[in-house]
Amino acid sequence: MRKSEMNLEEYFARTGYKGSTEKQDLETLTDIFQHHIRAVPFENLSIHCGEKITLELEHVYNKIVRRKRGGWCMENNQLLGWVLRGLGYETSFLGAYVFNPHQNAYATLMTHLVVKVVIDGKAYVVDGGFGVSYQMWQPMELVSGKDQPQAPGVFRFTEKNGVWYLEKMRRKQYIPNQSFSNSDLLEKKECRKVYMFSLEPRTVEDFRFQCTYLQTSPDSLFTKKSICTLQTTDGFRALIGWTLTETTYNYKENMDLVEFVTLEDEEVEKTLKEKFNITLERKLVPINVKGSYTI
Repeated sequence: MRKSEMNLEEYFARTGYKGSTEKQDLETLTDIFQHHIRAVPFENLSIHCGEKITLELEHVYNKIVRRKRGGWCMENNQLLGWVLRGLGYETSFLGAYVFNPHQNAYATLMTHLVVKVVIDGKAYVVDGGFGVSYQMWQPMELVSGKDQPQAPGVFRFTEKNGVWYLEKMRRKQYIPNQSFSNSDLLEKKECRKVYMFSLEPRTVEDFRFQCTYLQTSPDSLFTKKSICTLQTTDGFRALIGWTLTETTYNYKENMDLVEFVTLEDEEVEKTLKEKFNITLERKLVPINVKGSYTI
């Protein structure tokens, strides 16, 4: 498809947004953003069903808007950036280095693309491409040392020598199915580093190598796990390999409910359709190598 065929009305039909687009204010931005993260999954299923992930905007638009798929950060946030620019917001891309809890270190490769939006002189980070419990639900003000409570937990930026760090504090977790209480998918720490970034503007071109590497390298998290995760009105759901989790935020005071179930092969396709509204054109081969990813 051509860029001339892309339009905002079709995107809004995809996300279900029916609000106003007249004002370029924080309230409108938040509403558009929340519709996106509740309609468009964070997922890497292309890697595990024989498709190639490309960064051309027309391909991203066709995949997410017309084929009703999701994508990873370079797809979700690139599309969000296009939408916001089209509405008149002042936007730019930033590049982040994701924290690996199993190595207790930030990645050496800049693999995470986020959107910076400036409204009335105030800068915000808009990230619709992280998924699970580290997915922000509202744009975050780019200010150091300020707790920013949201439904998923308390997020905070800290700036040191021009480098910005994002971390998140979570609630306690109630896991009814105790056989999963020691699952490697569960985050054990209550305060978790998420990623670090600078304010140097980036372009999609800066991510071409990473896009290829992440979907081909045996060392990549994304070749080791098939991931599909979608935010809901009260939490999120995630399918990692054959493991389906459904999280309800603040189920009880300062406690999240985390429900686990293991699917059979024949249940995966049906679950993707029913829980994530995804229908794949090719056969998915689920995979879940242990380690390096927590929900």
